[in-house]
Amino acid sequence: MSSLERLHAHWPEYLAEAIGLGLFMIAASGFGSLIEHPCLPVRQAVSEALTRRVLMGLAMGSTACALIYSPIGARSGGHMNPATTFTFWRLGKIAGIDAAGYILAQFAGAMAGMAVAAAGFQQFIAAPEVHYVATVPGPWGSAAAFGAEVVITFVLMTVVLQVSNSRFSRGTGLAAGALVAVYITFEAPISGMSLNPARSLAPAWMAGEMASLWIYLLAPPLGMLLAAECFVRSHGAHAVACAKLHHRTTVRCIFHCRFVEG
Repeated sequence: MSSLERLHAHWPEYLAEAIGLGLFMIAASGFGSLIEHPCLPVRQAVSEALTRRVLMGLAMGSTACALIYSPIGARSGGHMNPATTFTFWRLGKIAGIDAAGYILAQFAGAMAGMAVAAAGFQQFIAAPEVHYVATVPGPWGSAAAFGAEVVITFVLMTVVLQVSNSRFSRGTGLAAGALVAVYITFEAPISGMSLNPARSLAPAWMAGEMASLWIYLLAPPLGMLLAAECFVRSHGAHAVACAKLHHRTTVRCIFHCRFVEG
């Protein structure tokens, strides 16, 4: 299939990625406002920052799981992250033109989602306590934030590759969502917890927080590529069956897939 034929045939998967990440950004903005805005009941009732991060982690971890296992995630594979797509391209599981389509759709979806959130939640997400749910380095600075993003993305991709290529592959989305919840709870004070270049670009653009954006554009792909390299060196490239996080569906798979039911 030529590149043009792939673009024509696979646009529904690209659109699913855009919609998925757009919905994730709307959810992040909504939950961030509900939990952190000082005029709303949750912030008034819960003064402890760790407890609020637990609530945010549960909300966004559940959102990630819901999207991965939804018809949207079943269609596209539930990447919703340029770093994830780029890593599966490096692993040879996705054609270059499809990877480009996914990544462009992910950035477009994140920007569109934040635009919708800004229109709907402007008075809440613009508050300093919410700050458009932008990811910014914590008090330990940019170097710590960069290192933390590399570590958490390395662990995330390692877990995705280990679980998705095992007999427990049905639980890949649950494992990814659980890590999102844990990271928001415990890692967010260090880097803001991005994992995702598109997730960070959209709020940074809205909030005017571009100075540290390089961290979130570079660290997540680096961490995931390192995880992929370690997996290939220990298991071999043949051990990666597919690029879908949620594969056992009746929806077509556009990847270089050799998935075998476990």
